[in-house]
Amino acid sequence: MEQHIDDRPVEPDYKVVIESLYNEIIDNMLRYHPSRDFSRVKSAFELASHAHNGQMRRTGEPYIIHPLNVALILTELRLDTESIIAGLLHDVIEDTCYGYSKIGEMFGPEVANIVDGVTKLDKAEKITRKPDNKDEKASKLLRAENQAQNLRKMFISMTDDIRVILVKIADRLHNMRTMAAMPKPKQKEKAQETLDIYSPLAQRLGINMIRVELENLSLKYIEPEKYEDLAKRIDLKQAERTDFMASITGDIRVNLQHHGIEAKVDGRCKHYFSVYKKMQRQNKTFEQIFDLMAVRILVHENTHCYSVLGFIHDWYKPMPGRFKDYIANPKSNGYQSLHTSIIGPDEIPVEVQIRTWDMHRVSEYGIAAHWRYKGTASGKGTADSPEDEKLEWLKRLMDMQKETSNNTEYLETVKDELNVFADKIYCLTPKGHVVNLLRGSTPIDFAYSIHSAVGNKMTGAKVNGAIVRFDYELQNSDMVEILTSQNAKGPSPDWLKLVKTGQARSKINQWFRVENKEENIAKGTELLEKSAIAKGYKLRDLLTPNHKKFVTGKFNLADWNTVLASIGRRAIKEGRVVSLILDEIEKEKAKLTPPAIQIAPEQPITNNIERAKTSVISVRGVTDLGVRFSQCCGPVPGDEIVGFITRGRGISIHRTDCTNITHMLEIERQRLIEAAWELPEQQISGVTYSASLHLYCENRQGIMNDVSYVVANMQLNMTYFSGRVVKNDAVIALTVEIVSRKQLDKITTEFRKVPGVFKIERSAI
Repeated sequence: MEQHIDDRPVEPDYKVVIESLYNEIIDNMLRYHPSRDFSRVKSAFELASHAHNGQMRRTGEPYIIHPLNVALILTELRLDTESIIAGLLHDVIEDTCYGYSKIGEMFGPEVANIVDGVTKLDKAEKITRKPDNKDEKASKLLRAENQAQNLRKMFISMTDDIRVILVKIADRLHNMRTMAAMPKPKQKEKAQETLDIYSPLAQRLGINMIRVELENLSLKYIEPEKYEDLAKRIDLKQAERTDFMASITGDIRVNLQHHGIEAKVDGRCKHYFSVYKKMQRQNKTFEQIFDLMAVRILVHENTHCYSVLGFIHDWYKPMPGRFKDYIANPKSNGYQSLHTSIIGPDEIPVEVQIRTWDMHRVSEYGIAAHWRYKGTASGKGTADSPEDEKLEWLKRLMDMQKETSNNTEYLETVKDELNVFADKIYCLTPKGHVVNLLRGSTPIDFAYSIHSAVGNKMTGAKVNGAIVRFDYELQNSDMVEILTSQNAKGPSPDWLKLVKTGQARSKINQWFRVENKEENIAKGTELLEKSAIAKGYKLRDLLTPNHKKFVTGKFNLADWNTVLASIGRRAIKEGRVVSLILDEIEKEKAKLTPPAIQIAPEQPITNNIERAKTSVISVRGVTDLGVRFSQCCGPVPGDEIVGFITRGRGISIHRTDCTNITHMLEIERQRLIEAAWELPEQQISGVTYSASLHLYCENRQGIMNDVSYVVANMQLNMTYFSGRVVKNDAVIALTVEIVSRKQLDKITTEFRKVPGVFKIERSAI
């Protein structure tokens, strides 16, 4: 949520936009919400407006427009009042002075928990370490670690309340809609993250209307040239396609009416990302993709779906192998529909989807279409039990993250679970229960999809009544029976080469982790010792309790023995552990080493003005001491200050938040002494103080002129002024002479009014 602060009043046009967005939220809620009392929503809007007052987005809009749009997206999903309020307030805890308790007091614990959950996800995204592009392998590993940690936090928040992730997905959708205001590297980074995580999550939750838009927007920023080319090609013959679709949908509509079936029939062109993926997957050019158009038929009864299918196949020639019955075998996210492809007029292929209105509602809104909330003692929303099955995949991932420490393995499992549109097959248990598996899965995958205990005790398998080998590739509609024995020795290491799903691989690895833990701990210790020696250290000198705790936390493991066991079974590289500890030791040393800017560079008292400055300082109540003002932080009247007794040069005065003070060695802290301004805002004729600032701004033409104009307009003397470009933004450094902190605050306020300035920091003189 990139922003900068701007104290300018909101322009009248924006007031109209804000009012219009709020009214649209209420209008949407009126269409589906049982209550007509939206006073709580209004209160949330007023709080958000007050909390974000003066904040601007990079788009130049008042920040309140973002939470309004997030809430609007949530109303399009027809979510409950608590979700809409949370959408309006989702940035309040992070970006303003209103905390969790205040929101809970005003809107209840449910809203506070949702907002807090979204805030924690935002913080998790921001604290992840940046990859080093120079080392591709290390960067890839670090990206996997960051992504795995964010996913773990995300799934935990989802089990607390699914509305947390629904608000976060709506937040990401609006950010993607306004991504053009961000620098190009950030556009690509966020688009890839959206494609890796948020689009699959929306897909897994069945929210098709959001998934499609996220995919198209991601493609726009990841492959801008291909996106533009695709858009032009699809739009080029838009008029012809419109006429074609009007003709075929009209014919189908009339024929269905003739047979007494009431239906809505409409047509559309497949969305850009869908076409792009098909071109990539099948290695085809755009001209070789023929089925760009799809017809959707909505009816009232399940039986009508199959009747309509029969009519369509009578009227048009069906394409072989293109029929899929997702009504009898729903997708794991609840999606139901009949899919077929036909040869339409002029030999043009067309995909046809047939479903009921209820099925369509679920396909568009997913879990939001049927989720209901019940109050609990903790105030968290929970699902009614029938719909609880819709999140069975989430429970599996929660179990998996407790069992899996290897980030690569965990990410692989997550992607298997999230990708509901992967090439899948449907097998049956002897009791007729349907099991969804990836194509290419084996009986081992089937066994572990039932339960870990079934896989661990597996001794053989029957498919359609016949004994098969463990490497047998299961086919659609196979009936699979797993043979087990209490005396089974457990999985073989060879099974890891046979399984297709990340879930099975993870559970097999978990068995080996538990079964061979003692052996792996001993092996891990040995490997770690050798790695430490190779780098010139003794292991016992590196492994302090703090360092063990640090490494354990880095890999999200329970204890140090689990780290050693993971090294022993080669899930974690011993060299990486040693490197992490050595890096941490260097950081600890850096904290104990005085910074490059020394405490010493005070200004000598050379004239009456400098002496006048010292007279406004008292050290432990005594004035007119030989004090000097440190250049490393440039204190001015009104700042909180502290004195430092130098060796032979009197007392130097620093701000209490000065880096040199906060990073000082403990032994040096004994030389700190209380200091204060005798009269904090006292002004002495002819006395000025130097204050240095860094302004972080948009790199636009004329911004340096605008900044210098502020200084001139306040009739201040500027002793230093420079600018540079850092990562597409401008950084302006300047030093001005002021008489007090109040004057410094005033010029800072004026700088914030300059269009494009989004951050201001005090710096060394």
